[in-house]
Amino acid sequence: MSILKKIILTITSILFLINNSNAVENKILFKINNEIITSLDIFDELKYLVTLNNELRSIENAQKFEIAKNSLIREKIKEIELKKKVNEIKIEEGLLQNVLIDYFKKENFQSISDFENYFLKVGINPDSIKRKITIEILWNQLIYSKYIQSVKIDKKEIKDDLLNNNKQKEFLLSEILFNINEGEQLDLKFKSIKDSIKEKSFSETAIIFSISDTANKGGKLGWIKEASMNLKIKKQLDNTKIGNHTNPIVIPGGFLILKKEDYREVNIDIDFEKEFEIIIKEKTNKQLNQFSNIYFNKIKKNIVINEL
Repeated sequence: MSILKKIILTITSILFLINNSNAVENKILFKINNEIITSLDIFDELKYLVTLNNELRSIENAQKFEIAKNSLIREKIKEIELKKKVNEIKIEEGLLQNVLIDYFKKENFQSISDFENYFLKVGINPDSIKRKITIEILWNQLIYSKYIQSVKIDKKEIKDDLLNNNKQKEFLLSEILFNINEGEQLDLKFKSIKDSIKEKSFSETAIIFSISDTANKGGKLGWIKEASMNLKIKKQLDNTKIGNHTNPIVIPGGFLILKKEDYREVNIDIDFEKEFEIIIKEKTNKQLNQFSNIYFNKIKKNIVINEL
């Protein structure tokens, strides 16, 4: 039997038995350098991703498998790199608990016990979620220490904008960040993404195509201040109607498609220093996210991924 047929059969069995973890035969499917991904890992990842975004349920089974696989591969690559930089994949418990409660705030957790009980009820080991979030925190710390000196922000421009405008524009946005692989063409890749958006939804398409960390949540970015955006993105959004998406925007680390979910203008009779710091933080995070994607793509080239 060919490797492809074995993988297809494994996918089918995993997804057919998705509501019964005891029935999933645990086989090694992929090897990422010396790290492995098993059929049970895929099963657990699917359950976890569905808790983040319920729209995953409506996606075809083969695509669900690809999404879970790619999510785990991305996590393993980060973990491999982090093990070169830190002695242990661990952070201070108090910090981890605060991040967990904030990360899952839609579930209204009031304590770490609420978090643990919730995931136990849906059949997910809370410790596995803690490790995932720990990897993300350590990765973000790595990117911050490596690139914070490279972040460039025109503070004078931000201050002038705040002082000279009585209103602040804000956009409710979702994103799809993608790359062009060797042999792919931008127009064909964009056509595939557009077709998927029409056939499914922007959120489902983000889950399938986006390489951003927001993909698992359907690409949702929330309300973003115009003052934190660069001129190229502002122009694209100004020319995009509410409910529509932009053409691909070239940014460091890939191509960005933004959906303009909503728009509002808010009065700026607020705490100037507080607003200034918020915009600085948003701009900083945007640039660090771009550096994160660039660094990830760089280290991924040296990773050996084998299907077993």
